[in-house]
Amino acid sequence: MPFKNLPETLQHALMAREYDKPTAVQAAVIENDADGRDLIVSAQTGSGKTVAFGLAMAPQILENTGKLPFLVEPLALIIAPTRELALQVSRELSWLYADAGAQIATCVGGMDASKERRNLRKGAHIIVGTPGRLRDHLERGALDLAKLRVAVLDEADEMLDMGFRDDLEEILDATPDDRRTLLFSATMPKQIVSLAKRYQNDAMRISTVGEDRGHGDISYEVITVAPADTENAVVNLLRYHEAESAMLFCGTRDAVRRLHASLVERGFSAVALSGEHTQSERNQAMQALRNKRARVCVATDVAARGLDLPTLSLVIHVEIPRDPEALQHRSGRTGRAGRKGTAVIIAPYQRRKRVERMLRDAKVRAEWKDSPSREDIIAKDNERMMSGLLEPIEIDEEDRKMAELLLDKKTPEEIAVALVQAHRAKMPAPEKMLDKVAQSQPRDSGPRAGFEDTVWYSMNVGHNQRADARWILPVLCRRGHITKNEIGAIRINGDTTLFEVPRKVSAKFMEAVTKSHGSGNDDTDDIEISQFNGTPREAAKRRSREGGRGGRDGDRGRSSGRDGRKYSSRPTYGNKHGRDGGRDGPRDEGKRGGRGGEDSSERGGYKGRGGGDRSTGARNDKKRDFGDRSARGGDFKKRNGGSFKKHEEGSGFKKREGASGSKTGGSKISASKINASKKGEAGNSSKKSESISRSKPALTGKLSGSFDGDKPKIDKKVKRLHRGKRPIQRKPK
Repeated sequence: MPFKNLPETLQHALMAREYDKPTAVQAAVIENDADGRDLIVSAQTGSGKTVAFGLAMAPQILENTGKLPFLVEPLALIIAPTRELALQVSRELSWLYADAGAQIATCVGGMDASKERRNLRKGAHIIVGTPGRLRDHLERGALDLAKLRVAVLDEADEMLDMGFRDDLEEILDATPDDRRTLLFSATMPKQIVSLAKRYQNDAMRISTVGEDRGHGDISYEVITVAPADTENAVVNLLRYHEAESAMLFCGTRDAVRRLHASLVERGFSAVALSGEHTQSERNQAMQALRNKRARVCVATDVAARGLDLPTLSLVIHVEIPRDPEALQHRSGRTGRAGRKGTAVIIAPYQRRKRVERMLRDAKVRAEWKDSPSREDIIAKDNERMMSGLLEPIEIDEEDRKMAELLLDKKTPEEIAVALVQAHRAKMPAPEKMLDKVAQSQPRDSGPRAGFEDTVWYSMNVGHNQRADARWILPVLCRRGHITKNEIGAIRINGDTTLFEVPRKVSAKFMEAVTKSHGSGNDDTDDIEISQFNGTPREAAKRRSREGGRGGRDGDRGRSSGRDGRKYSSRPTYGNKHGRDGGRDGPRDEGKRGGRGGEDSSERGGYKGRGGGDRSTGARNDKKRDFGDRSARGGDFKKRNGGSFKKHEEGSGFKKREGASGSKTGGSKISASKINASKKGEAGNSSKKSESISRSKPALTGKLSGSFDGDKPKIDKKVKRLHRGKRPIQRKPK
């Protein structure tokens, strides 16, 4: 007998189901080495894991006679992630343990909880359920696991991904310590390993997944389409394959709802499965698929986890799987139990790289194809129709009489044409796709047609003037007397905007721009438009060779402006620590210029907005000198409709009430005031020093110089607070 070391009741059940020989995972769990041990089993989807753990737990729950004992408490507990998988496991174990007299109870969400509690009170040998409902019965006292012998976690990785870890831990903590724990999963992430270390003892690892993770009975195909053609590609794939049953995977409930409604409207017999459906609706959908009243199932990943449909031969990934494991679980709905199947991934061409990376990580070889065209589908329909009509048929007397009547009124050719038309009328019409070349290959990275030879121009407006392509485009068309199709790329920078125009219209464009400049017909006529030297990429390379980005006249101490342009509208900020360094000054060997400047105040003025020149000095990367503590310099220029106007109330900032010597106060802190303050405190200096030494540790840095004229220098380890407070020691990192 092919199945060895099994009770006679189970062997008879397997023979009745025409199980000739065990699969790889079934043979591994019934070996003598695995008898009685905790197991971690990793196997491909569709490899017979349900029957495998049904056979593995038989020695613990069956008596020597091959029958189950009479007990009220459950002996085996199987936990599944979804309702459909739990019900499917219950059906599989029902026929496997039918001769053994097993009583099996299911506890899943969406069903009548009171009825489940009554079944538990009657007694059951095997409990199959989902984590949430099992935990609910356990907390209510309806489920007693004190005498449990075997605990099975089916699709354990999916349960952890769905957030059932707390539920699983509470359920397993309520079971005896000497139980046998079996973990079955198609993948084996780190979470499964950590769970096994906590709830298993000396677990045996069984893996029937080879180095090539791709399923041997599943052929993978990738269809590249335009994003707008995804739904049409689904329709054409269903029509081309004409599978007995097909499953379509979407990422969200909304996507399932939309696609299901679209397919039903086109004439497909389709059902939907997602988390928004009740258990009754799910059961009806699954029954329709099994009875062949429906041929297409549109589902989410979670809803379709673990589903086993014998006639399912086509899986379409309408939306790209999130990772290689999701691809494996989705595709595993077909090609089960030795049957062949096809998995098709619909990939928008801009996501081609992502699909290639996912297939490489999953170690799957896929064939890249174009979406079936209308002609391909018609040719396939003719082939199927011809093979179907040429098959031998049985003719009864009534059909013969009807055929003779038709031959008297119609010619054989007319009858044949009517038969073909009737056959095609039952099937939905195929959709017209875009050009295959446009679908299969993404657009080249080079310039688009007509812009191979262009001239770049510059405008003196940018992000700082709230420039936007939506109003730049009509301005260029009006002033340059060109159409929007003659304007190429637009690059909006801080204070400038670069755009390209084909060389063949550049002369006409520049002539029209020159005439319209300053005409006064519109506010935008004052915008200066000039030809740019080279391209933006060439300008960036020149700046890189010259040592960094280069300084801008009116920007943060960068030596040379971008291609001779001046950026005078951006603010520059001083610092009360005197971060010297000129905006107009050169940048020494590519090093960044400072932010200080001439007559810098605590925060400084605004260069380009009415502030001081700040063009003197250079920043020292290691030491920072204090600048002259004079009044806050510079006027603040206010933005008004894209232009800057000088503040009318004065050149300085207003002092904050009650603030003295702060960044925001803006008051003058002179050296004489500091000296007076020091002299006034001379009498109490010894007391203060004693109090400071008791409250704070000694400072590791020392101050040098005087506040009268010299600039004090401060060690890096000493941090100076604002508002004239004493320095404190920097906390160690």
